[in-house]
Amino acid sequence: MDIRQINDEYSVSGQITVEDLDEIKALGFKSIVCHRPDFEVPDQPTFDAIAARAQELGLEIAHIPVGPMGVTADAVTRMVDALDEFPRPMLGYCRSGARSTAVYQQTLHIRG
Repeated sequence: MDIRQINDEYSVSGQITVEDLDEIKALGFKSIVCHRPDFEVPDQPTFDAIAARAQELGLEIAHIPVGPMGVTADAVTRMVDALDEFPRPMLGYCRSGARSTAVYQQTLHIRG
């Protein structure tokens, strides 16, 4: 797991596993947003598997997939909502962290 801090409220990572969630919680994250569509690759953990364990640990979690069409207006709106509603610091993840970074960057002008 390679967590890269963007700022005090948000960090990004490549794909996480169910087993990573205890460490994510221990690092102080309070919420998670998955930007990866399920089944991009056959061996990737599903969002539901990650979400079940995250919720057991008391982490807020949302699925805002960013697929082949790239970052959409809907994804940005949903990300703004997650940032407004969920406790921080927040961890966003996808395959490499790039989509999680891109969607967050597009929220900055909306959130001021």
